[in-house]
Amino acid sequence: MKTLNKFNIIILLLCVSLSFAQQTPADQQTKDFAIMGATAHLGNGTVIENAVIVVSNGKITTIGPADSTPLTKQAMDFIDAKGKHVYPGFIVSNGTLGLVEVDAVKASNDLSEMGTYNPHVRSIIAYNAESKVVESMRPNGVLLGQVVPRGGRITGTSSIVQYDAWNWEDATIKADDGIHINWPSSFSRGRWWLGEDPGLKPNKNYAKQVKELNDYFNESKSYNNGSKDEPHLPYEAMAGLFDGSKHLYINADDEKSITDAVNFAKAQGVSKVTIVGGYQASKVANLLKQNNVSVMLQRVHTRPESEDHDYDYTFKQAKALVDAGVLVSLETSGQMERMNSRNLPFYAGTTVAYGLTKEQALQLITENAAKIMGIDDQYGTLEVGKSATLFISEGDALDMRTNIVTHAFIDGRNVSLETHQTELWKRYAKKYGQE
Repeated sequence: MKTLNKFNIIILLLCVSLSFAQQTPADQQTKDFAIMGATAHLGNGTVIENAVIVVSNGKITTIGPADSTPLTKQAMDFIDAKGKHVYPGFIVSNGTLGLVEVDAVKASNDLSEMGTYNPHVRSIIAYNAESKVVESMRPNGVLLGQVVPRGGRITGTSSIVQYDAWNWEDATIKADDGIHINWPSSFSRGRWWLGEDPGLKPNKNYAKQVKELNDYFNESKSYNNGSKDEPHLPYEAMAGLFDGSKHLYINADDEKSITDAVNFAKAQGVSKVTIVGGYQASKVANLLKQNNVSVMLQRVHTRPESEDHDYDYTFKQAKALVDAGVLVSLETSGQMERMNSRNLPFYAGTTVAYGLTKEQALQLITENAAKIMGIDDQYGTLEVGKSATLFISEGDALDMRTNIVTHAFIDGRNVSLETHQTELWKRYAKKYGQE
């Protein structure tokens, strides 16, 4: 019986390992190529009709109108993209892709660590580059993302990855870019199962929880300014917030929490601050603008949280913040967030229907996201000298009806658009004669 059990376990492990087999990452670019005739959306608000884009050694070396941009006679491949559109790779803000494969399988879940204060927990070392969920982003043009841990008051340290790699080392674009905290909620809901009113009420422990967070920051600062005779990894991880090498991402939604969080960061001397979620961020847009605080705005396709808010409240927030001069990107956290990350371009598209131009909406998931994460020197826009991380779509990539990606490149590598879903589609299309 023991032998049979061991055999069953081995078979189970083999099946699990096979089910997680990744698409083979693309080879390094070895030959220059040019994309000809497409409408190029640069990601910074500029559009070039009938563009030519030349890529060499993973970088964009030429970009401009085809009729005024001379090409050298060197040998290269040509991609005819006439009538199509070229975009920078879309970037997922505040994501968890690669940290969880199957929610019900505990061994595949590295979403959070035990404990309240975990600034030293590095999400990047738990990132699964072989994830089938990750590879399913590429057919929609989502090529980069921020990997963020969850849980606790200080959840840990995030990193930025590209979505075509052998392992987490290959995937990493920027390691340990920032620390994420969950700001205490100034309101709480009653516990209906204990007979309490389920409505919102002031959080009686709010001041205490803020003080505990403030004390932790002060202790970290004292430790890093001291002799460090006894190593303290969590405090050491906090050092980047005070010297400006790390970003502070604060999850906060209501007006009071956002205001208190901004003032807290300012008092602590943290220079790089982003509000994550920001449900009521538009109410304090001037405060955010004055303090150079950016916003990773919560998923656009969510319902209003108050019966006093308009039905389209969440659709209009991006427009209100952009008009106020706040740097905004879009994030997708919430129920089924890993699956919903592939819908990132369509969330941006919804903001077009509620006031933003298409190029402004595009910036939310390209240039703005790159600026917030500190990778805009190489990613987020189509410019000479930057990484050739881009894709070609048959139509408007912010519209789910026309987002049909034909080519995708990460650092100039021609990445596969095949996924588990496309394999199943082809399999059953053949079965039922729908090829």
